[in-house]
Amino acid sequence: MIFSKKPVILAVDDDPIILNIVLSTLKADYKVIPLTSVKAALKYLENNFVDLILLDCIMPEMTGFEMFELLLKDERLKDIPVIFLTGSTDESGEAAALQSGAADYIAKPIRAQALLTRISLQLELVQHRKHLEKLVNDKTRLLNEALNLLNAREDVTLNLLARVTELRDCDTGAHIERTTEFVKIIVDDLLRNPSDDYILTAEEAEDIIKSAKLHDLGKIAIPDDILLKPGKLTPEEFEIIKKHTEEGKNLLSHTIDGVKSYKIQNISDEESERIIRSDNFLKTARDITYSHHEKWSGEGYPQGLKGKEIPLSARIVALADVYDALTSQRPYKSAYSHHESASIITGDRGKHFDPHLVDVFERHINKFENITTCAVLN
Repeated sequence: MIFSKKPVILAVDDDPIILNIVLSTLKADYKVIPLTSVKAALKYLENNFVDLILLDCIMPEMTGFEMFELLLKDERLKDIPVIFLTGSTDESGEAAALQSGAADYIAKPIRAQALLTRISLQLELVQHRKHLEKLVNDKTRLLNEALNLLNAREDVTLNLLARVTELRDCDTGAHIERTTEFVKIIVDDLLRNPSDDYILTAEEAEDIIKSAKLHDLGKIAIPDDILLKPGKLTPEEFEIIKKHTEEGKNLLSHTIDGVKSYKIQNISDEESERIIRSDNFLKTARDITYSHHEKWSGEGYPQGLKGKEIPLSARIVALADVYDALTSQRPYKSAYSHHESASIITGDRGKHFDPHLVDVFERHINKFENITTCAVLN
């Protein structure tokens, strides 16, 4: 991310200690405006513009939520990304922040690296949006620039969102890569051995393999104290974890809406096809993110879909995801051996997993084992 000058961060918190932490963390890379009240912040914004706002949820006189509502009503200020800061451990605070339309949510005590990373990410997203707006307004180069952007959109979206997920969970990066390899094994088999209800085009197969990296995207909305908890989750905590499917779906739905808003009239069939391909990739990613915890028996979540009601892409990722989870060590469990994990997968044929995909798994069981063995050795 390149800026001609330091981005301006407005930090609003009634706790001077928090403001000092923010200032000391960000001052090397950003110009920080620390203010202790919403009133002072609104006054500053009357004659100044900032690149991002760090906003405490609960403050005297006026809350951060109330200030955010005022920003959304102001055409000049509504697009400034807002990251809420909160000391509350109640998940309702996080939900309220994200549902209100905030860019992100950070729990106190603030961790320096997490703060820097999330601010950097949000500013990158703003830069990306501004770039798209420039393309739309530049009529003489609009078509060429838009098509180049669409051609690269899949990889840009995939790598950016997968990176966001990885930042939230120290093990997720390796998990994402292994799960994608397992998905590729299954998808390649379906391409070579098509059968009723299991027919994929080359484009659909590519979309599934790429989109598999985004299956846990929604975990960026799960609080660290639950996502990284070393022990067993309580029933209440597990309900919060389950929300990552809906959070991921919502994020990708917003992205799909963004693609649609840039569709152009009077373009060639080839150019139109490229736009449709971009949409299809994102829709596949949304299906996977939303439905990879559904079960063949109908006992999964979030919708309780059953059998072939579950998108094929999500059924494929479900098997790959669970196999990797079983063979991986986690804070709350030891790794199962390949043979133990394979036995669990086959034992859940027709219950958790699509029977046809379990057959595919069994045909390539040695490939699964080799990937798992290499991961352990590395």
